[in-house]
Amino acid sequence: MRTLAVLFLSLAVPSFHSIPPLRLPSGQSIQPARKGGRWYFAKNGHAVYCYGPVRLVAQPEGGLERVATFCQGNQPMVPLQD
Repeated sequence: MRTLAVLFLSLAVPSFHSIPPLRLPSGQSIQPARKGGRWYFAKNGHAVYCYGPVRLVAQPEGGLERVATFCQGNQPMVPLQD
């Protein structure tokens, strides 16, 4: 009787194993959410609009440099004017 109930339930309840996992289309990556940004003055003299926080990045020759992150034009970091 017990095996008959288990068999009935296994056939009556839909299986979630048949749903394929969610995959991103090839060539695309997950980007940070853009909920608003801010204008910054870049070291090259241009204004840039960035969505991420300002960070201090260590330089190879020593010292720290302020950079804005996640800027328009797919620029991950833009050095800022002091």
